[in-house]
Amino acid sequence: MEFEWIGHPIGGSLKTQEVEESFEDPFAVRLLPDSARFAAQARYFNLGKTAQGTGVFSVYRTNGKLVRVLLARVFESEDSFFYERQQTRTLTQKEL
Repeated sequence: MEFEWIGHPIGGSLKTQEVEESFEDPFAVRLLPDSARFAAQARYFNLGKTAQGTGVFSVYRTNGKLVRVLLARVFESEDSFFYERQQTRTLTQKEL
């Protein structure tokens, strides 16, 4: 997966490497929002963790080969709750 970085879409102390690592997380949650505002512009959400365990929420666009991150920030409490809930569901389904 290749990344294209335009401007400074990263908030706080995150580094581009950490954002890229969050896309490699095997438990990353990728969503196509059901909001007409985001769907019309083909924007997606990624919730994943870095190798050090930092949660990263990203909004991005992709053509299937190139990822353009529009915004990235560290998880807020709601993001962590959603990520952990999805991870538990995934692990529970694999056990069945």
